[in-house]
Amino acid sequence: MKTLRMCAALLLAFSMPQATASPEALDERLDAAIAGDHRDPANRARDEYRHPRAALEFFGLTPRSTVVEIWPSRGWWTELLAPVLKPEGRYYAAGFALSARRTPQWRRTMQREFQQKLEARPDLYDAVVVTELSVPEEVDIAPPGSADLVLTFRNVHNWMKGDYAPRMFEVMARALEPGGTLGVVEHRAPPGTSMKDMKLTGYVTENHVISLARAAGLELDARSEINANPQDTADHPAGVWTLPPSLRYCRRMEDDSERDDCMRHYRAIGESDRMTLRFRKPGAAK
Repeated sequence: MKTLRMCAALLLAFSMPQATASPEALDERLDAAIAGDHRDPANRARDEYRHPRAALEFFGLTPRSTVVEIWPSRGWWTELLAPVLKPEGRYYAAGFALSARRTPQWRRTMQREFQQKLEARPDLYDAVVVTELSVPEEVDIAPPGSADLVLTFRNVHNWMKGDYAPRMFEVMARALEPGGTLGVVEHRAPPGTSMKDMKLTGYVTENHVISLARAAGLELDARSEINANPQDTADHPAGVWTLPPSLRYCRRMEDDSERDDCMRHYRAIGESDRMTLRFRKPGAAK
């Protein structure tokens, strides 16, 4: 069944037209997608922290790109990538694996909700190619060497906690064509943070992410401070989840006044300080 689903997905992807598209077309499509009424209001509210236009431009998105997004979860970036890429590009949503034994129930539920999101708006999402990613069982996220761009947003700390981060970087590198780009956004830990603390807090050092990418055969191409937040000290009682949108530490408080004060404090800080890194797969682009 898995093989049949993948074959059908690949047939759909390769049937898409490949017309030319100008930089102006990307601007227009991003404008329309960012402002679109299809977006969840809660997602739109996070634009000030995720800087979608600047991030996607930094990673080199074009309307003709073949893009793989790793673990789109509830589809924050899908709301933007799918409409931009639908006319001329390809978008693979490498989600949580429903068929893998190690996938916890909450991820299965989230993946089903993601699929329902796609089904509810075929005008926007009918060209999305859904694949599964769960090492070691399901790693066929896209045809090998086919992607111009692989994107992962705040996932590396999860992979580290599960002790499979090196394999995930290998899977992403395998999907990239020569000259292709891996874009990584991740919560940023101060240099020298221990592995134990990185796994505990959800904050990861840039050097560690770079070492994972290099071990998978990728080269650091550029860094950006698009998603930097100098107010974030990366030292909080419940790690990165202390900050919005989780506010986990505050939500545990029983006293209403204390909880409200706590939330105001951490909302004033904003979402986490994040690295934004662009890697390149060696070789000549097509």
